[in-house]
Amino acid sequence: MEVLTPKAVRRSTRLRVEIPASVISLDRRRPYGERCTLLIVSAQGCGFRSSEELQVGTPIMFSGLPGGNSVTGQVASCVPLGNDGQYFLVGASLYTHGNVWGIADPPEDWRVVAKNDPIPASAPRTAEPGAAASLTARKKSWPYNLFPEGAETHPGHK
Repeated sequence: MEVLTPKAVRRSTRLRVEIPASVISLDRRRPYGERCTLLIVSAQGCGFRSSEELQVGTPIMFSGLPGGNSVTGQVASCVPLGNDGQYFLVGASLYTHGNVWGIADPPEDWRVVAKNDPIPASAPRTAEPGAAASLTARKKSWPYNLFPEGAETHPGHK
């Protein structure tokens, strides 16, 4: 279900969910660790319910996500839920964008975001058999070919 907001300038569609996850602070000066429920997710972040108030800018890590994934980000907002101060809605911005939440059929704009990421999710994680030959061939082209082949010398050797 898409969440409609008055501000239509979203980078990607938000989805209402209930995904349990462990959230910890990566800042030793701001210790935090809790099993939370993610309530809203998008390709760039999420919103989750917490029993503690978190400072904006705190680096955090989500683990125990569907598929055993974990992802890092930072606190982007933190507002109290209700007047009793028992719970807070924490907004988090992810460092790595895409469908890290394990959504079976993500919105189309999530795929575009992942494609434009500096490190695409579809990038191979292991070297292919011809990768070494390809790297050697690239080293002979710009920007690696600053010196003619065989003319390079170590600064300490004459």
